[in-house]
Amino acid sequence: QVRVVESGGGSVQAGGSLRLSCTTSGYTSTSTPSVAWFRQAPGKQREAVAAIYAAADITDYADSVKGRFTISRDNAEDTMDQQVYLQMNHLEPEDSAMYYCATAYGWTRLNERFYRYWGQGTQVSVSS
Repeated sequence: QVRVVESGGGSVQAGGSLRLSCTTSGYTSTSTPSVAWFRQAPGKQREAVAAIYAAADITDYADSVKGRFTISRDNAEDTMDQQVYLQMNHLEPEDSAMYYCATAYGWTRLNERFYRYWGQGTQVSVSS
C-alpha cells in the first residue's frame, strides 16, 4: 500500500521561507512515480503547485510559484521510495493553504486527476 506523509508546515511572515517534506513508500509497480505538491485555501479549489519525476529528473511548476518555490528529491539512485522537498521562498499571504503531497505512477506533471495517493496535508500560514 502506497503511503504519503507530509511534514514541515508552519507560520511565517511575508517574505519568509519554509521547507515542506514528503515521504512516499510502498509502491507496488516498477513504473517510476511522480510526486507533486498541491494546495487548497479555504473556500478555494485545490490547485497544483509543483511536481517532480525521478526517472528523468524533471520538474513542473505552477506559474504562481515559479522562481519562488523549488521541488527536489533525495535518494538520487532510488527512483521509487521518495523523499521530496518543497522549498518555499519569498512567501506571500496568498500562499497560505493546506499543502498536500500526492504521488502517481509515471510522469503525470501537474494533472491532479492522475494522482491516486495523497497525504493528510500540512498547514502553511503566511502573515502580512
